[in-house]
Amino acid sequence: MSAIGSNARRDRIVHLATTTGLASVEELSQLFGVTASTIRRDLAKLTTDGRLARTYGGAMALAAHPEASLRQRTGEAFEAKRAIARWAAAEVRPGESLLLDAGSTVGALAHELRTAKDVTVATTGLTALQELADVETVQVECLGGTLRPLSQGFVGPLTEAALERLTFDRLFLGTDGVSPEHGICEADLRQTRLKELMARRADRVYVLAHAAKLGRRPFHAWTPLRADWTLVTDDGADPAIVEALRSRGVTVVLAKAEHHPAGHPAGHPAGHPAGQ
Repeated sequence: MSAIGSNARRDRIVHLATTTGLASVEELSQLFGVTASTIRRDLAKLTTDGRLARTYGGAMALAAHPEASLRQRTGEAFEAKRAIARWAAAEVRPGESLLLDAGSTVGALAHELRTAKDVTVATTGLTALQELADVETVQVECLGGTLRPLSQGFVGPLTEAALERLTFDRLFLGTDGVSPEHGICEADLRQTRLKELMARRADRVYVLAHAAKLGRRPFHAWTPLRADWTLVTDDGADPAIVEALRSRGVTVVLAKAEHHPAGHPAGHPAGHPAGQ
């Protein structure tokens, strides 16, 4: 992005925070081509002016922001999502039955599963369906239901009824935000109810959420984050939030994301468990 004046940059930061949620210092620094210190000064000014609220590692709009569409979210934190997806895909074993939620990070996992052998994938997300539709070594089951256009995922009684006939070895959930106190956040109560029902049908549950979603509370519908679930995030996660989650018994995995200059794709980022 070409250089712009500080006032225009701050206006743009407010717009981004309002439309997409959390604005992280690192991502804003890369987007505007300025130092992290400059972004922190911008956030401090915007907070003083009452235009933003400071959070861990960034800022959020003061007003309740609209839910971002899946299309908007797909390009965010790309390297982190890919690292998380690769770690999650490495957990899968031949012959297993998997349940995939909707969402961009879970969609990245579906992409990694294109090379999987002898697995069954049931999903509530259109992204996963599109990724796996032509993969002959993966049996795909669509749970159906009522389509939410923003999340590109199915919800409602038809989805819930389909779940009652199936069980799974592993479930991979997406989320709009993660709070140590409240759990995982969604824009719609139908989504949080569905996540709880999905979790009851799986032996192992993983929540896939990149670092910017930790400490984020954009909406008021919650699913409790149980101690026997695993949160998979990236190595940019705020240590204080990670520690707060672990103190509640949640297993937290930090996948190592490779960071590259703009326009240069990553090679093969590797994930690793940390502090388990």
